[in-house]
Amino acid sequence: MMPPQKTGKSETSPSLIRVSSGSAVVLGLMSGFLKTKPTTVYLLTYLKDKCTANCGFCSQAKSSRSRADMLSRVVWPVFSTKNVITELATTAQRGEVKRVCIQALNYPRVTMDLLALTRSIKLQANKLPISVSCQPLNKEDMRKLAKAGIERIGIPLDAATKDVFDRVKGSCVGGPYDWDKQHCTLLEAVKVFGKGKVSTHLMVGLGETEKDMIVTVKWCIDNYIHPALFAFTPLPGTTLEHSKQPAINKYRRIQLARYFLMKGQTRFERIDFSEKGQIINFGVSQESLYSAIRSGVPFLTSGCPSCNRPYYNEKPSGPLYNFPTHPNSQEVQEISRKLLD
Repeated sequence: MMPPQKTGKSETSPSLIRVSSGSAVVLGLMSGFLKTKPTTVYLLTYLKDKCTANCGFCSQAKSSRSRADMLSRVVWPVFSTKNVITELATTAQRGEVKRVCIQALNYPRVTMDLLALTRSIKLQANKLPISVSCQPLNKEDMRKLAKAGIERIGIPLDAATKDVFDRVKGSCVGGPYDWDKQHCTLLEAVKVFGKGKVSTHLMVGLGETEKDMIVTVKWCIDNYIHPALFAFTPLPGTTLEHSKQPAINKYRRIQLARYFLMKGQTRFERIDFSEKGQIINFGVSQESLYSAIRSGVPFLTSGCPSCNRPYYNEKPSGPLYNFPTHPNSQEVQEISRKLLD
């Protein structure tokens, strides 16, 4: 974890910030066609250099050869922070966005920047809930963020097992992160922000089995941490650029199991796995299974409230791993076919 940082109300917001291209269109900062509009505005702290972390899947990693304006599949152009916050306040007043999410790179003064950004947003859009997605912070810095107005915090595990974690974002790639410390920080975050106000990202397709992922999903639920699913996306210039995305049917099974666990409709002990760790029985009735599939809900983006994160880890042409809006009847039929196959 990072040491406490000296912060104060005299801190000013960084002059520049990155905005996801979809959010920039919604805010009127740039023109463009959106097949689906984001309901959350996504911001990214700005650095001339890359992140001090070295996650193998991330275009912002310090050893990455990727474009500096990329995160996952999304382009994040740079804008004046003052202009962004002004447009954010105006757009929020019109009810066009429901939340703002600040994504944070890992660098020495990140907590100071997050505090300053939060205070600036609260001055102009006080009722807009703010989430932050960041590296593990110490308890004191998390308290400062909560006091400043951060409603929810996300601290990504990404990996489902210690071995995968070490290989993609920990010691094996020269990263600063530790599996056990990451878990401890998540538990500390729950004490600071409250039950259900802490989330973590879990990335399917890094080498884990379905059972591995469900074990970690269960741990999150048991500890009042919201598990948000992503599909690994190979990006040019990253360490894992030649790896493959997860099979869509694997991702669907994990989405369904997560849904049933979150709803309390099954327990981990009732889910059956094959010898290779594949889900073969969700521990629910056939009626419940088909009802969940028909609803389309398990396959929606699983982030904070009002987060639909359009096309973050997939092309608009598909296949869609996370649906930003409810899948239509044809899409539900395709989901059902994949699952039954």
